[in-house]
Amino acid sequence: MEPELERWFARRTWQDPSWGVDELVAAKRGRTVAVALPALDEEATVGAIVAAVVPLTCGPAPLVDELVVVDSGSTDHTVEVAAAAGARVVRRADVLPELEPRSGKGEVLWRALAATSGDLVVYLDSDLVDFDAGFVPALLGPLLTEPGIGLVKGFYRRPLRLENAEHGGGRVTELLARPLLAALRPELAGIVQPLGGEYAATRALLESVPFAPGYGVEIGLLMDAGDRLGLDGIAQVNLGVRKHRHRSLLQLGVMAREILAAALRRAGTDSGAPLTQFHQVGGEWLPATTPVATADRPPMAQVRLRRP
Repeated sequence: MEPELERWFARRTWQDPSWGVDELVAAKRGRTVAVALPALDEEATVGAIVAAVVPLTCGPAPLVDELVVVDSGSTDHTVEVAAAAGARVVRRADVLPELEPRSGKGEVLWRALAATSGDLVVYLDSDLVDFDAGFVPALLGPLLTEPGIGLVKGFYRRPLRLENAEHGGGRVTELLARPLLAALRPELAGIVQPLGGEYAATRALLESVPFAPGYGVEIGLLMDAGDRLGLDGIAQVNLGVRKHRHRSLLQLGVMAREILAAALRRAGTDSGAPLTQFHQVGGEWLPATTPVATADRPPMAQVRLRRP
């Protein structure tokens, strides 16, 4: 890394975050915290995550003031499981009901801003296995104790298979996101997990930037945060190990196309062309084309101004 980036990495990276809950509660100084989980057919995992976070919402001076699961149209028992575990559950279509819902993760994270009111927002994926509630104070630590930070990204080791401890996760990160940032935003090359779904930010930042659709949301937020705050406004913390469901190579291809589209839009270019992949059926290779959503949701601050 360049010397300036090395200095940032040393100053804004916490390899062993050790903030205590009581310490962070004292550091809130009137600020409120929302934890939001986007969910789509995650009945197997969402309950345990919610249950682990619930103790942080308890007591006369809790660390977490809101714990919300935003459901994206689940057809299983995600809504019931999350509610039984202690979350407030809202359905995507019930948030900003005047706007027709779109598919994709970015849409749900964007609507989560309208469903919560916390000054600081922690996003957690809802497909995590063996979730550690320590993720939440670790992500909040820099925001609550260090002035000038607006976005905190979590990083971790990602076993490719849950039954072993080998490295291997983060294939889209290594094959696409990291080379993409090196080309378009080299100042962000020190971010360990640019696509990670566990991060925290100030509401002021989140409501000031657009949200990319689908899986482009994380790289879009990172690039926009860098543009608005500068590198010193971004921090990262080591969350240890993150275990979650892994996707097929074809699914990762669609994800990569959405990430590429979000990044290229922020660089002023992207054709919006669909992705064509090939499947082998009965000995023949046949094409399958997936459209790519290209329209960002506008900054939530603008939406609030337009609402009656």
